Amino acid sequence: MPRKRTLIAVAAVVVSFTGLAGTIIILSAEKIISFPIAMLMLVALLGMYIGFGVLFAFYRLVGKLK
Repeated sequence: MPRKRTLIAVAAVVVSFTGLAGTIIILSAEKIISFPIAMLMLVALLGMYIGFGVLFAFYRLVGKLK
């Protein structure tokens, strides 16, 4: 059963990233934000997801050490 729960968590992360990235792209396409700002926001979003992923991986790793 943990396998299904893991798949649901991964799917939720993918959907949230796709939704946020899509929102940024739509805002850029409608000229609400400029293209350089949209690229900066997308890079920052990617960095946050990678950074928190690394933190979560370390948290799981440290938890297994005890």
